[in-house]
Amino acid sequence: MTQFVSPDTLRARFSAAMSAMYRDEVPLYGELLDIVASVNARSGGAAPRDGGRLGEERHGAIRVGTAAELRAMRRFFAVMGMEPVDYYDLSVAGVPVHSTAFRPITAKGMEANPFRMFCSLLRLELIEDAGLRERAADILETRQICSSRLMELIAKAEEEGGLNHADAEAFLGEGLNVFRWHHAARVDARTYAQLHDAHRLIADVVSFQGPHINHLTPRTLDIDAAQSDMIAHNIDAKEQIEGPPRRACPILLRQTSFKALSETVSFGGDDAGAHTARFGEIEQRGAALTPKGRALYDRCLADARAAGGDYDAALRESFARFPDDLDAMRDEALAFFHGGQPITYEDFLPVSAAGIFQSNLGADTGNGAVTGGSAQDAFEDALGLAVHNPFALYRAASDDDAG
Repeated sequence: MTQFVSPDTLRARFSAAMSAMYRDEVPLYGELLDIVASVNARSGGAAPRDGGRLGEERHGAIRVGTAAELRAMRRFFAVMGMEPVDYYDLSVAGVPVHSTAFRPITAKGMEANPFRMFCSLLRLELIEDAGLRERAADILETRQICSSRLMELIAKAEEEGGLNHADAEAFLGEGLNVFRWHHAARVDARTYAQLHDAHRLIADVVSFQGPHINHLTPRTLDIDAAQSDMIAHNIDAKEQIEGPPRRACPILLRQTSFKALSETVSFGGDDAGAHTARFGEIEQRGAALTPKGRALYDRCLADARAAGGDYDAALRESFARFPDDLDAMRDEALAFFHGGQPITYEDFLPVSAAGIFQSNLGADTGNGAVTGGSAQDAFEDALGLAVHNPFALYRAASDDDAG
């Protein structure tokens, strides 16, 4: 009888290998890990119920260009027990992509290893210049992000129900290569400039061999302290933490990052330039909110964003309406609980994701491809199946009737 390597083990090994690779490619990411480890050690008394997984927790982000690439990623991550959860329309914030997050969908799976991958699909229809849109499609059509060997291993795992140790080793090595950084672009400098002028993210997706990992995110227990430590270490941190204000009872997700690095790129021969895309992010996770709690959160955030003036002050004032007490949050059915503890939010916030993307794309992102609207049906057609509803997952894990 064949002994398969479990999806949880594959996921843990892949996450660790990805982190080591990214640390080699972006040394500043290593400094970020050291800062987060220090902050978490100082905050140990406030560790959440799932604090045991904290040191290994990562989420990554990639961007693909075609339905075929998205479907290949879905099949790849499924081998490691990761399924698509939720749909995110980032076009509402001027970013021409829509996204899902691949992750385990059970508490047991998340506890074994909570690796997540936020995967965005370029919306070519949002490129206003028809000629450039066709050119981008042609460029993407000629690339293959996964090797033939990797696709063979994925098919074998699907057919046989898993991978043996030798195949698992090959799967991890071939899989890691998909996300490596390539200094050589697949386009000439003129085409790159045209794509860049339409939107920097379009240039990032179309111009290279594959969906290089553009950030890996460790989890901290105190993102305000991590932000202060980044600044103290002369790391170019973004000016504002995304998400809700600091609270005694954290909710959903707060994120910050150091700004994207400018990296040298070859466009063939001696023709070189610079590309800015990869950065380092930190997150702090809190309670998963019910639909009622999420509606209140969205109102508080919208009011703060509309207030003008000092945004941090407006955010604190607006969120004063959201109870900062676990008993009140449970009594008012604002959050999901299990065993007396709030269930950790395992997903992402569109506004926060877009804010991180925009802060690392720069102010001048291009004038095209900025409006689109939700296209979940089209995204799911490209993916090859429907995404999971996160509220349903949290509700299933909850031990009360909230939401």
